[in-house]
Amino acid sequence: MAATALSKKKTTKSQKAPPKKKQKNEFFSTKHTATKELSDHSDTEDEEIVQNEDSEGDIGGSDSVSELSSDGDKPFTDDFLQGSEEDEGIVFFSTSGLLLFLVHCCFNFFHVVTEKGSGSKSGSGSDSDSDSDEYDIEKKSRAIDEERAREEQEADEEMQLNIKEESDEFRLPTKEELEEESERPPDLPSIQRRIKEIVRVLTNFKNLKQEGAPRKDYIEQLKKDLASYYGYNDFLIGALVEMFPVVELMELIEAFEKPRPMCLRTNTLKTRRRDLADVLINRGVNLDPLSKWSKVGLVVYDSQVPIGATPEYMAGFYMLQSASSFLPVMALAPQEKDRVVDMAAAPGGKTTYIAALMKNSGIIFANEMKPQRLNSLTANLHRMGVTNTIVSNYDGKQLPKVLGLNSVDRVLLDAPCSGTGVISKDESVKTSKSLEDIQNCAHLQKQLILAAIDMVDANSKSGGYIVYSTCSMMVAENEAVIDYALKKRDVKLVPCGLDFGCPGFIRFREQRFHPSLEKTRRFYPHVHNMDGFFVAKLKKMSNKKPNVDPSDPPENTEEGTRLAENEEEGTRLAKEEVGLSQSVKENSKRERTKLTKEKQDSSDGATGNGNVESLSTASKWKKRKFPSKEDVSKARFYVLVLV
Repeated sequence: MAATALSKKKTTKSQKAPPKKKQKNEFFSTKHTATKELSDHSDTEDEEIVQNEDSEGDIGGSDSVSELSSDGDKPFTDDFLQGSEEDEGIVFFSTSGLLLFLVHCCFNFFHVVTEKGSGSKSGSGSDSDSDSDEYDIEKKSRAIDEERAREEQEADEEMQLNIKEESDEFRLPTKEELEEESERPPDLPSIQRRIKEIVRVLTNFKNLKQEGAPRKDYIEQLKKDLASYYGYNDFLIGALVEMFPVVELMELIEAFEKPRPMCLRTNTLKTRRRDLADVLINRGVNLDPLSKWSKVGLVVYDSQVPIGATPEYMAGFYMLQSASSFLPVMALAPQEKDRVVDMAAAPGGKTTYIAALMKNSGIIFANEMKPQRLNSLTANLHRMGVTNTIVSNYDGKQLPKVLGLNSVDRVLLDAPCSGTGVISKDESVKTSKSLEDIQNCAHLQKQLILAAIDMVDANSKSGGYIVYSTCSMMVAENEAVIDYALKKRDVKLVPCGLDFGCPGFIRFREQRFHPSLEKTRRFYPHVHNMDGFFVAKLKKMSNKKPNVDPSDPPENTEEGTRLAENEEEGTRLAKEEVGLSQSVKENSKRERTKLTKEKQDSSDGATGNGNVESLSTASKWKKRKFPSKEDVSKARFYVLVLV
């Protein structure tokens, strides 16, 4: 009976269990929707509380107690935290378990209240929280600014302290130090540092100079250091130091160390600059228009193809030409149907530019003295489509005899020079040029410019102009040559037609030139980013050659010395000739006196046999003496020297 009752009771409980679980699930779902932010741990504790409340009505059955005690496989903690899914009966708590249960309940209650309070007060407390955050950010920003200001102040104080500790006075090296330095390999960083210090002292020499050290010592040391650091010879670096202030000198020398931009000139006989630029850009050439002063120039920055081997180059659409080579032709400004002479035409860049400006009309005489350069000249003329040019191979000094005096309208003389303005292209100029080379170039240039002036017709309706240009920086090859031409021919300087460039020198050291030389133009690498160049434009006023003033100085010092020596030698020889003639006269007079006495003696002692005439004739032939061979050769030598 008891067993039967127990099984029935179990069956009854097992049948009632599902509704209770369903109720629990409904309760938990309701609770989860009410409190969404509860943790999993709190959900487990609430579930245990509901289980305990449901199990209070079932207390009193011994079967449930036996079932709970018989289920000894699961730990007590699992029953306490999770409950039993099979048994909904009474759960026995120990003292420690009860305390732990109460602690968890209090924690969950406090957590729920805190979440609700934060949710209810979020609207009112957000403003205060944002204000406090802004205050904290502002405080931190102010602290960062104060720290930065303090660091800057400390850096300034340290810099001022270093400046006070270091001496601002630069000391020139002594002879012993220079001797030791010469024995060692050159220390380029120390030389560069010394160059900068010397330049700094020379810019404010009165305040920074070393006590007792003259300016000359600083200049001499600067010359030596520049020659050693940049590889110049003493003559060229000395000439540049005399021409420019130290700061500008350093800029010029640094500019010589960098290459000039690659430029090309559009051949307007075959294309336009815009069309040419579009074609080259499509070929991968990065380029821009050269400048406002040129309508045909393009500057090339980089290229994916060889710029001198494109189909457009082969077809003669453009010419590789430096920007400075545009200037003489622009100054010449040839007109259509003019007769123009290019006295030094190779390789043909300027000649083809003149032909393009003349639109292949008129006549151009392209002369080149060196036969080996004629091939490049003729090749460029054919490639560029020039048809109005005659190529000649004469010495420029002989062109007036070949073409005739006063026979052309304009002459371009791009004279041979020392090349001191194109050091960036040819660094051998640094060490290969000397004072003798400059003087020889200047002498040749003076002869060429006189020949150029003689060829121009002053009565030309459209011309009568001569343009003189060089790629040199030397005054002896530029202003001195133009000043010489102004004295020797009836010409005057006119503006070059170029709105940029530095004016030429009207005084240089002890030399004084004509004031109109301000109309000439100089171009520098460090100012205009092109090769060093000089351009002058002359207008012929008349075809007459003025009388040469004997007070004018000779062309150069060497020629003057030579002429002076020749004059002294001629004076000495003339004196010797006069002395020789006097001695000859005295000898002849003495001979005549002696002959007269003999005649008288013979006439007095003559007999009447008729032999007087024969004796006198014999005495004449015997007494006459001719000059010796030595005297004749000596007289001939004197005559040749005088001639």
